[in-house]
Parts: sequence; C-alpha cells; structure tokens
Amino acid sequence: MNSFTKGLLKATVIAAALVGAAGIADADTTWQKNHPRREQVNNRLANQNKRIHQDVKNGTLTKGQAAALHGQDHQVRQEERDMAGQNGGHITKSEQKVLNQQENGISKEIPPK
Repeated sequence: MNSFTKGLLKATVIAAALVGAAGIADADTTWQKNHPRREQVNNRLANQNKRIHQDVKNGTLTKGQAAALHGQDHQVRQEERDMAGQNGGHITKSEQKVLNQQENGISKEIPPK
C-alpha cells in the first residue's frame, strides 16, 4: 500500500469517526452538559468534517486536499483530548480559545459555499 493510499485510508477512518461523533452530538447527554467547552470544540470539528466531505463531493476539493484537512482536524482533536487529560477531563477557556484559533485556520482552507 503506497503512502497516498495509507493517508487516504487514515483520513477516511477519521472522517467516519467524526461523522459518528456528529450523530452523537445531537443528544444532550450528561457528558455534554458537564463538558460544554469540549462539546463546542468537537461540534466545530464535526461541522468542518461535513464541509470537507461536501466539497469533495461537489469537486471543490480533491481527495488529497481533504485528507490533509482531515489530518489537521485529527491533530486538533488529539490536542483537545490531551488538554482534557491534564485537567480532569475538562478544558479551560484559554485552551478552548487556542483550539478554536487552530480550527479557524483550518476552516479558512476549506472553500466557502
């Protein structure tokens, strides 16, 4: 399997996980009520995932570009988990701000509607 195929496979797995998380995000669970900052960050990641998929579908992004964007989103998600792991499962306002700034940068790379 070449590196492009591996990258595309990895991006597909990440995308599927984010789509699954988006479906869960519609319900108000105890976790969501107890972790509103993480919920906000994760909802943004899920929204960006949907935008990326739509742009691949309509041809404004190539699969390679989408894989790169999914990779960046995955890094933000991992950073969110790492931050939460250092603070009893929560992220601080300043950590949320940092994550949102990173997501803003990624969002600007996704073509507008």
